[in-house]
Amino acid sequence: MFHAPHGYQRAPLPPAREQEPETPLQRTAATTTLRSGAAAVPSPAAPARAATPAPAAAPATKQRDAFFDNAKYLAIVFVAVAHMWEPVMDGSRATRALYLVVYSFHMPAFIIISGYFSRGFDLSRKKIQRLITGVAVPYVIFETAYTFFKRWADDPDQSISLLDPWYLTWFLIALFVWRLTTPVWQSLRHPLPVALAIAVLASATPNIGDDLNLQRVLQFLPYFVLGLLLKPEHFRMVRRREVRLLALPVVLCTLVFAYWVAPRIELGWFYHSSAAQQIGAPWWAGVVMTFALFGCSLVLTACFLAWVPGRTMWFTVLGAGTLGGYLLHGFLVKGAGYADLFETYPWLSTPLGEIFVTVVIAVAVTLLCTPFVRRMFRWAMEPEMNWAFRRDPLGNAARRRERRLAGKAS
Repeated sequence: MFHAPHGYQRAPLPPAREQEPETPLQRTAATTTLRSGAAAVPSPAAPARAATPAPAAAPATKQRDAFFDNAKYLAIVFVAVAHMWEPVMDGSRATRALYLVVYSFHMPAFIIISGYFSRGFDLSRKKIQRLITGVAVPYVIFETAYTFFKRWADDPDQSISLLDPWYLTWFLIALFVWRLTTPVWQSLRHPLPVALAIAVLASATPNIGDDLNLQRVLQFLPYFVLGLLLKPEHFRMVRRREVRLLALPVVLCTLVFAYWVAPRIELGWFYHSSAAQQIGAPWWAGVVMTFALFGCSLVLTACFLAWVPGRTMWFTVLGAGTLGGYLLHGFLVKGAGYADLFETYPWLSTPLGEIFVTVVIAVAVTLLCTPFVRRMFRWAMEPEMNWAFRRDPLGNAARRRERRLAGKAS
C-alpha cells in the first residue's frame, strides 16, 4: 500500500471481504485476468460492490524454463551429430577427437537434466501413470519399431526382445529404472557416493549381462542421482560470466588432449555399456576410468551449460520435442548405414563430407523436434491412455465437491 503524504491522514478502511466469482466461468475469467497481471479497473457504471478487491490469484501454471529447453535441444543435436560421425570418422583423427569430446558430455548433460526434473517423482498414482505413458509405452513401441526396421533393412531373423534394448531405446528403459528408484536416492544420506560405488562395481563386473542394458543403467546412474541433488542456484552458478569465460580455455585444452589421445583410447569407455574386462582392460581400469570420466563429464557439462542461452531463442520451443528428435533420428542414421550411403559416396568421409553430414543431421533432428512432429507422434510418445487406468476415487470426490459448490454459488 502507498503511504499518505505528511499532513494528510486518512482513517483506515475496514478489511474488504474477498468475494468469490459467482459462476465457474467467472472464476476462470478472474483467474485469467489476475494471471495476466492486468489491473482491474471498475467501470463507472458498475455497482459499488464491483469496486471491492479481486480475490487472491490462483497459483499460475508453471511455465517452461527457456534455459532448460535450450539445453535439451542443443544436447540432442550433439547426440544426433555424434551418431552420424560414427560411420565417417575412421581415418580422421580430428573427427575422432571431436567425437570423444562430444561423447564425454552429451548424454551426461541430458541425464543430469532428466534427474533434475525427476526430483518431484514419487510413487503416487498420477506419477506412476505418467511414467508408464511417457517412458514405458514409448519404449515398447520404439523397441518394436526398431526391431521391425532392422528386420526389413538388414536382418530378417532379428527377434523382438523387450529385455534387450537395441540402439537408442536403452535410455528409455534406463530412465524408467532411475525414476522408479528416485525415492530411494532421496532417502539416503549420501546418495551420490553410493551411486558412484554402484557404477564402479558395474564397470568391474563383466557377467551382469545384457538384460535391460544394465551396464549402462548402472554406469550412468551417478549422473541421474547428481541431477536429483541439484538446485536452481547450482545452474545459476555455472552460468556466471566468469564461468563462461573459463569454459573457453577448458574446452580448448580438452580438444587438444582429445586429439592426442584419440588413436590410443578404446571408444567402449565412453559408451558405458561394457565392463573393463570386456574392453580388454584389467578390472581396476574400470575403477579408474569411472572416476576419470565422471570428473571429465562434469567439467564439460558445466562448460556446455555455461554457454547455453538463458533467454528465449528461435529453437527454445524445440526443447519440448527432444524425445521425438532422439527416438526418430536413429531411423535416419541407421537407414543411411543400411543403404550403404557411406560406401557408395566415399567423399562423405572427407572433411567436406563430414561437414555436410553434420549439417544434414543437425537440420534433420531440428525438424524432428518441431511441434508438428510432436503432435503427429503424440500417440506413441505421449499417449494419454485414460482407458488403461482406474479412476482416482479421491480425485472423483474432489470433482464432485467442486460441482456441488458451483451449483450452490449459481
